[in-house]
Amino acid sequence: MRLLPLAGAGLAALLSACASLPEAPPALSGRLVVSVAASAEGPAKGFNAAFDLLGDAQRGRLDLSTPLGPRLGTASWAPGEAVLDDGRTTRRYPDLGSLAQDLLGERMPLQALPDWLRGRPWPGAAHTVTADGFDQLGWTLDTSRLADGLLLASRAAAPAMTLRVRLTGGAS
Repeated sequence: MRLLPLAGAGLAALLSACASLPEAPPALSGRLVVSVAASAEGPAKGFNAAFDLLGDAQRGRLDLSTPLGPRLGTASWAPGEAVLDDGRTTRRYPDLGSLAQDLLGERMPLQALPDWLRGRPWPGAAHTVTADGFDQLGWTLDTSRLADGLLLASRAAAPAMTLRVRLTGGAS
């Protein structure tokens, strides 16, 4: 009989520990368009894809597909590594910025994307609140239409870049 109260206390401790596990952020999906303006270093570039995003700045996966549906590739990341798999080759990078540099020809703060798509600054860098959103990492984010599923991010530094996102799934 003495074991029953101890077992109950142990079970309660176990259940309370399970209840305090951090909740994974919900998946996000939608369409994104990245535009890089022409500069002295090269011509204008653009990228248009449907996406599914799981995770956060530390660990995650970004699946990209063409507007018509075929898979373009998957970017996945964990501390100290980012991987791009296009179905034919797998390339490894030290971080998401290097992956973006290879993919787009420009560094882009992809580690901030999970937070930005949820309408909040990435906690890994300072930010300034603006009338329509916030500025962070050299980018201006307009979150004023996020309730409608729209996010606009722009970088004025050369070459100028624009990110337009239409969310179709997930919570902001």
